[in-house]
Amino acid sequence: MNTQTMKAARWHAAKDIRVEETNIPTPNSHQVKIEVKFTGICGSDLHEYNHGPQLIPYDKPYLLNGHQGTTTLGHEFSGIVDEVGKNVSKFKKGDRVVVEPIFRNPESPFIAKGEYNLSEPLGFVGLTSDGAFAKYVVVEDYMVHKIPDDFTYEQGALVEPAAVAVYAVQQSGLSAGDTVLVSGAGPIGLLCVQAALAFGATKVFVSDMSEPRLAMAKKVGATQVFKASDTDIPQQIKKLTGLGVDIFIDAAGVQASFSTGIASLRNGGTAMLVALFGKPVTHNALDQALRELTIKAIIGYRNVFPITIDLIHTGKMKVEQLVTKKIALDHIVEEGFEALVNDPSEVKILVEI
Repeated sequence: MNTQTMKAARWHAAKDIRVEETNIPTPNSHQVKIEVKFTGICGSDLHEYNHGPQLIPYDKPYLLNGHQGTTTLGHEFSGIVDEVGKNVSKFKKGDRVVVEPIFRNPESPFIAKGEYNLSEPLGFVGLTSDGAFAKYVVVEDYMVHKIPDDFTYEQGALVEPAAVAVYAVQQSGLSAGDTVLVSGAGPIGLLCVQAALAFGATKVFVSDMSEPRLAMAKKVGATQVFKASDTDIPQQIKKLTGLGVDIFIDAAGVQASFSTGIASLRNGGTAMLVALFGKPVTHNALDQALRELTIKAIIGYRNVFPITIDLIHTGKMKVEQLVTKKIALDHIVEEGFEALVNDPSEVKILVEI
């Protein structure tokens, strides 16, 4: 066996991911090399598989590291520190860790403001650098977070998507006692249900087209679920809440979910856009003004990994409930990507590395 190479799931083009041998990476002075334990398949991985390249730099290199073309995917992962660069002091070999995979441009004015997720060009491990569908991955030291000894590696692989949900709920301004509608019961939508409940929401409603995913929404704590094709969701919600929900979280990202959610808000309510919308949506700005609605959006997260790890560690977010299957790296295409494309009952698939 070659000790200089490892198996990795590499994106070559849309519908072309190959498990093949690639070189084991070496960290530079400010990087950390991690032995990967579990990696989740994310919606953005799925987009690259179905329609890529999207975030993968294909025509020109990524500005911050020169990465381009064929890419080892995977950015939701946990593992053990294997080696650290000479200037890394916060971590040592053997540390149990998860990774916050957003690249930070040191020249961006947003870094000084602490708004590092807004620095450009936007980039993620596993998209604009080689990621964690491999035995080893190298990341910047500022991306690494330690996890408690009794935190499972499966839980660790769900910290990154859970952080999106925690950040969305935090930025929505949700207060204890609020009511919430989450549109879209994919992994992010379901994690938003858990995060909203953890932050003190009293009622969380969920809409989706998939019956298996609505069943999963009930499992993770949704108060009531609606088939997204129902035309009277806003009326039903207003009957159940009196005025409408305080917070609407759009994790579906289509015109129908957006319009239904806006109509379901109480006057003075807040819409939080979490999904990456594939197409523009139309919106009645006069209605927004007359009802004093706030519409916000997020990209990724910032400064929430510690609280997310704590919410999972204390059992306030039971993220492991979302895992529908664990698979081996060799089977990542047929049992992972193709299963998520074709089977709506699959929610979060973890790859054991």
